[in-house]
Amino acid sequence: MIHDVFEEFATSLPQHRALMGLDLGDKTVGVAVSDLMGTVATPLETVRRKKFTLDAARLLEIIAGRNVGGIVLGLPRNMDGSEGPRCQKTRAFARNLGRLTELSIGFWDERLSTVAAERALLEADTSRKRRSEVIDHVAASYILQGALDRLAHLKNG
Repeated sequence: MIHDVFEEFATSLPQHRALMGLDLGDKTVGVAVSDLMGTVATPLETVRRKKFTLDAARLLEIIAGRNVGGIVLGLPRNMDGSEGPRCQKTRAFARNLGRLTELSIGFWDERLSTVAAERALLEADTSRKRRSEVIDHVAASYILQGALDRLAHLKNG
């Protein structure tokens, strides 16, 4: 089920299951996963996009192998908060993925997640070649960590 309201997404999640964070691009999908307690996001891999059925098959494989209980999809809003063509593509991807899984899918505002990931990789003195290999799944971990922090706040707030 797809949730536009993050609080509704939060209440739909099972306990003690990992969450998967996705940073959807035109050529790649960055993937991150959380621990079972939902406290720490870890970059996992970058899926090279081929066609939806192949991309979804890889994501479903990860979901099955990692005890994933929900999916957080980065929503690439414009800096003014409006939604453009990239948001429409992301929502279409969510609808298509939602047809293949019973898991709840929520959106997280991903503005500046790639910028933050790039900055962290630069600070870690990561080579340009290595940055290009890992930027997408590091960005996915920033998206997922933001969502995990919000979920913790909702539980404790």
